[in-house]
Amino acid sequence: MLFDAYANASLTLANRIAMAPMTRCRANHQDAVPNDLIVEYYRQRAAAGLIISEGVPVSDRARGYLDTPALWNEDQAAGWKKVTDAVHAAGGKIFAQIWHCGRISHASLHADGSAPAGASIKPAAAQVRIAGPDGTPVSVDCGQPEALTLSEIRGVIGEFANAARLSKLAGFDGVEIHGANGYLLDQFRCPAVNNRNDAYGGSLANRYRLLLEVVDAVAAEVGPDRIAVRQSPYGAGNGMTPDPEPLVTYPWLARELEKRGIGFLHIYAQTADWIHEAGHPMMPALRDSYGGGLIACGGFKSAASCEAILQRGHADLIAIGKPFIANPDLVERLRRDAALNNWDPKSFYGGDERGYLDYPALNA
Repeated sequence: MLFDAYANASLTLANRIAMAPMTRCRANHQDAVPNDLIVEYYRQRAAAGLIISEGVPVSDRARGYLDTPALWNEDQAAGWKKVTDAVHAAGGKIFAQIWHCGRISHASLHADGSAPAGASIKPAAAQVRIAGPDGTPVSVDCGQPEALTLSEIRGVIGEFANAARLSKLAGFDGVEIHGANGYLLDQFRCPAVNNRNDAYGGSLANRYRLLLEVVDAVAAEVGPDRIAVRQSPYGAGNGMTPDPEPLVTYPWLARELEKRGIGFLHIYAQTADWIHEAGHPMMPALRDSYGGGLIACGGFKSAASCEAILQRGHADLIAIGKPFIANPDLVERLRRDAALNNWDPKSFYGGDERGYLDYPALNA
C-alpha cells in the first residue's frame, strides 16, 4: 500500500508517503522570499507523494521565528513558484503549510515591533529564535501576547485567505492549515489558553470557530479537496496542555471537516507513540468521523511501521519528518529497506547548505 498511488477528486499522488512540514530557517528575514537553497532542498525530496512545506507565515505579525520564508505578498509567491516548478519538474506535488504562530513569537520579529497575537494574554512557556544584538540568532522566551480583538480576528481570517490566493500564483497543489503544535489556531482550541467570553471562547464550537472560519475562507480560494488541516491530539508542545477531552474534541472537528469536504486531515503524534498502537482509540474514532485522506505523522522510520497503520485502515498517507532531512531519497530507501543517514540537529535551523543540501543519496 505504501507505494501505491492515492487520489481524490482534485489530485493524484504517486505514493502514500508525505514529507512532513519542518521549519528550517534558510530565508532572509527582511523579505522572507524563498531562495535558491530552498528551491534545491525541496527538489531533492520530490519523490514523496506529497511534500508539505515548512510553515509559511501569512503576515508579518504571524511570524514566530527568524528567517522563515513566508507567503503574504507577490514577491514571496514568485520565490515559491521557483520551488513548485522544481518539484513539479521532478514529478512531485507540494502543499504550502500556511501558518500563524500567535503567541509563539517575539516583538523583535515583527517589522512594526508589534506584540505577539494570542487568543488571550496568557504568555507561552516556550522559546523562539530571534536576531541577537550582533545579528546572530539566539533563543529567547516568547513575548507577552495581546488578545486579538474581533476586528483583528477578521483580519487574520483574511490573511489566511490571501495566502491561499497567493499559493495558486506560486503554483502549489494545495495548502495545509496549521492548526496544531500550540500555534495561533491551536491556542484558540485550547481551554487552558483561551479564556475568552465572546463568540471565540467557551464551548468547543466557539473555540474551533476561528479554525473553521479560516477553513471556509481558504476553501473559497483553492477548493476543499486541496486543503489539509493539521492537528496534534495529546500534544503539549510550545507551552500547551493536552486537551482534556481528546476523544470528544478531535472527532468533533473531523466531522466538521467531513461536512465541508476537506481533502486531508493530518494528525501529528507530537509527544508520544500512541499513533502506532493498534488498540489506541483515536485514529479509529477519526476514521469513523472523517472520510477524506487521513494523514498519520509521528515516529515513522521504516516501511513496516508505515504499512502497519495503513493496513489497519487508520490512515491513508504517512507523513515523515526528520528522516527526510537526512535522506532526500527516503522513498527509495524505504522501498529497498535500506539504511538511513543520521540527521545533524545542529543544522536544523539556519545556516547554509551544510546539513541542508549535502546529505548523500543511497548510491553516492
